[in-house]
Amino acid sequence: MSDKLMPEDLVSRVTGVIARTQKIPPETVTIDKSFEELKIDSLDGINILFALEGEFDVDIPDDAARSIRTIREMVEGIEKLLAAKAQAAQK
Repeated sequence: MSDKLMPEDLVSRVTGVIARTQKIPPETVTIDKSFEELKIDSLDGINILFALEGEFDVDIPDDAARSIRTIREMVEGIEKLLAAKAQAAQK
């Protein structure tokens, strides 16, 4: 998926939550970084997931969370959850 297809505000909100949670400069959290590059371990990842669930009012499934390795994958996952939530709200 290219950056053009991802809403910029979604990307900035996700990267902002990660930067705040990890207390790292926001400019270091870019869409093409991996969690490993940002020195984010599994415990940090859990804290990020809780923060993102709160930020977007979604539930991130554990099995999906375990497979996420990059900021891009995180944004894409949140985007899918938000789309599913919006679709469910329309029914």
